[in-house]
Amino acid sequence: MIEGAQDHILVVHLGGLGDVCLSESTFLSLGRHFGEKLTAVGNRRFLSLFPRCFSSIHSVEGREWLYLFADGISGPLWRRIVLIGKDRSASFRRRLTRCSREGVLFVDMYPDAPGGHVEEHQLHQLRTLGVAPTKKPIPPKPGGTIVLYPEKGYAKGKWPYEKFLEVYDRLRSQGVSVSLLEPFDTEAPHPGSFRFDDLSDVVSFLNRFDLFVSNDCGMAHLAASRGLSTITLFHEADHTIWHPLGNNRSLRCIPSPPAPEDLLEAIKTVSGPG
Repeated sequence: MIEGAQDHILVVHLGGLGDVCLSESTFLSLGRHFGEKLTAVGNRRFLSLFPRCFSSIHSVEGREWLYLFADGISGPLWRRIVLIGKDRSASFRRRLTRCSREGVLFVDMYPDAPGGHVEEHQLHQLRTLGVAPTKKPIPPKPGGTIVLYPEKGYAKGKWPYEKFLEVYDRLRSQGVSVSLLEPFDTEAPHPGSFRFDDLSDVVSFLNRFDLFVSNDCGMAHLAASRGLSTITLFHEADHTIWHPLGNNRSLRCIPSPPAPEDLLEAIKTVSGPG
């Protein structure tokens, strides 16, 4: 637990990988507004991707944080708490109020209806709360090295894995510098694919490339935060809300999924002929 919590700002962010990546500009804005004493609690693996934004980062699974969620457990009083998340009933905000001297600053994580992107949604709220927004610039990386990241759609619809493999083979036959990255726990992975258990190894791998092509938003947001251009195949999610930051292109799979030729053309447009 942090000593001197009464002088620190606690940032509570319980979102997943993509949610955390899309909040980077919010983290930067809070740091510039409140100073260096910014403590983060949430998924430590994801928040640790942005170490310069916080003075310390903690896993919400630690027992010392139970008092934020349960009655009858005492814990330190913070100068102020910032909650970035979805709290439609405001019940969590009310609970956190008892742990904060200056109250709770709430930032709704994402819009519930089309009309704006997640990053702009958060920065607009900061502006209305008196926090000057700082938008992180993401200049595109030059070059044409490509990484494909296909996820198999077990629980929800995704652009088919087999079509990714077709695109991969066709790019290789054209002499394009392309690699295949798959989730570590993929069943029957492609024999030529790369897989990493540690997220830091994934980041190191991504830093070698210029363009990231995927049917998974979470990893696409991670790639974009590292400066890669992205092409993302969206199924049900609204791309106007969830598209990756930086140089990006979205392909919709509803009502009609794109053919491999459509993805190859998009890759050629974004990366050049190779």
